[in-house]
Amino acid sequence: MSSAAPFPYRLIATDLDGTLLRSDGSISGRTREALRAAAGRGAAHIVVTGRAVPWVRHVLDDLEYDGLAVCGQGAQLYDARAHRLLTTVTLDRAVARAALEKIEADTGPLAVAASMDGLQGETLFERRFRTPAGVLGATFVSERAELWNAPLGRMYIQHPTLTDDELTAAATAAVGPLLSVVLAGEDTVELLPAGLSKATGLSLAARRLEVPGSAAIAFGDMPNDLPMFRWAGRSVAMANAHADVRAAADEVTASNDEDGVAVVVERLLLGG
Repeated sequence: MSSAAPFPYRLIATDLDGTLLRSDGSISGRTREALRAAAGRGAAHIVVTGRAVPWVRHVLDDLEYDGLAVCGQGAQLYDARAHRLLTTVTLDRAVARAALEKIEADTGPLAVAASMDGLQGETLFERRFRTPAGVLGATFVSERAELWNAPLGRMYIQHPTLTDDELTAAATAAVGPLLSVVLAGEDTVELLPAGLSKATGLSLAARRLEVPGSAAIAFGDMPNDLPMFRWAGRSVAMANAHADVRAAADEVTASNDEDGVAVVVERLLLGG
């Protein structure tokens, strides 16, 4: 351990897409070095991503990341060093079917996809679904009934004319307490088990490290990061973040393409 003063936060929690990753999917050398320096001063780094484990393992391996990762919007706690899934939360399929019916009664037909549970869980897409960034391969189904054949992690919905914000609001109003609805990215409105959020997964990981939320700093860019912001002692939005996220954050840093995470971490390393 360096003789320099400890990093002011014991935990750095970063979203992945739009935050830690640049638009081309890379992690800059500057950001890697800033996080390494913070680790040398006592700060654990935890990736907190909406991606399920099968969509994120290659990124963590490229980062040489060997800690805990919160995946699947908080549903999965993954040990990157052991390549092992520690905990998982599944979505009740009967509840998911009922929720879709309620939403479509208000919005009309949706395009739907479902993420299967587990380390190797694939994601199944209806053919009209616009596949989001980060999908390493897409398996398309001819009938929605095929989405219910295995345990689910979460579901994704799209609408042909409603904006992401409009669809999120409509789905939230329709399903009430049945499920949680989050906007995680462009064309990525998700249905999750009720009460699940990035904060629930992050708090579980932090307990294993014996770090309270007050000793954490969190970085993010989309509304699904807001529970994590409320949990952490300090929250930082990227310049490219959704307007609601920028408004809720304690500060706004540079964009993900301008190494916004590194900008803040470097300042804190210097005592700023």
